[in-house]
Amino acid sequence: MKLHAIVNDLETARLGVEGGATVVQWRWKDVPRVDVVERGRATRSLCARHGVAFIVNDDVEAALMLGAEGVHLGKGDDGAERAKDNGLMLGLSAATLEEARAAESVADYIGAGPMWETPSKTAADPPLGLEGLREICAAVSVPVVAIGGIDETNAADCIRAGATGVAVIRAARNAAKLRRAIDEAL
Repeated sequence: MKLHAIVNDLETARLGVEGGATVVQWRWKDVPRVDVVERGRATRSLCARHGVAFIVNDDVEAALMLGAEGVHLGKGDDGAERAKDNGLMLGLSAATLEEARAAESVADYIGAGPMWETPSKTAADPPLGLEGLREICAAVSVPVVAIGGIDETNAADCIRAGATGVAVIRAARNAAKLRRAIDEAL
């Protein structure tokens, strides 16, 4: 099971890594690329020291500048072809079965969600729920990572529905508690 800690500061990244995150996704919305890169260097170094995959959110160029293993692109983001041409692992967001099927041909993994209502996805699509996640997982051949409103009370449900991992923002600081809850439930 993969645990993606989606972070925008070094301390949360450290807590996520210490708690068992296998992927750290560097997420800085609406800031200049130079800031994403400058602020991301220490987190990139932390991930490298601990053998944790480092992925940059929304920005292929920043991912390349930071030497990231991958990039995660949302529906409105460009760069999938550039990411693949440069050997980056590519995650694509999908909120529906149709979007997941369309992403499958190019993505290394799909970020499916939001699973439930969450403050980080206020203008996003309606919640997918476990049944929607189950449908996506059954329909695509690439790994699916559930995202959106996930914490220790519902993460194991996502794995049971077929997801290969979960991605958390608010729960990233409690990664160890989240991992324990999943391990105990499964």
